[in-house]
Amino acid sequence: MSLKLKEEERMVEMFLEYQNQVRKQNKLIQEKKANLLIMIAEVKGKRQELEVLTANIQDLKEEYSRKKETISSANRANEERLKRLQKSADLYKERLGLEIRKIHGDKLQFIFTNIDPKHPESPFMFSLSLNEAKEYEVSDSVPHLECLAEFQENVRKTNNFSAFLANVRKAFTATVYN
Repeated sequence: MSLKLKEEERMVEMFLEYQNQVRKQNKLIQEKKANLLIMIAEVKGKRQELEVLTANIQDLKEEYSRKKETISSANRANEERLKRLQKSADLYKERLGLEIRKIHGDKLQFIFTNIDPKHPESPFMFSLSLNEAKEYEVSDSVPHLECLAEFQENVRKTNNFSAFLANVRKAFTATVYN
């Protein structure tokens, strides 16, 4: 009986020990479950951040594409405008004998030819610049024209540069025939 009693006591101790181990295991399981839930929440948060970042990247790509297209179309328009201006410059040079050169002191020199029928290559020129007030200022002409001051005031008032050039050309032509 005593043997049986000892065996039962040992069984009770083992049962208590197993019960204690089960409690420890349950406690570990609960801790790991809590950690797992935290990790799942973090992963969900990271996924949401990733989705937001992906959406932002897509928006930036679309904006970049729109800006690139805008720049491209502006470049095409500028190229087209430059071609038209070059055509006009070539036409002026060829037909009217007008050549425009940039000279020292931020001045432009306008050289007319094809004015004197006897000497079509003879140059008639004047220099033009902008003063501090951003107004046109004629500095000299060859041959000298008395009416340049009047033309200068006219172009300052009207800002019609084409008419100014036409008037200067007419004045040079008048000097040839006088």
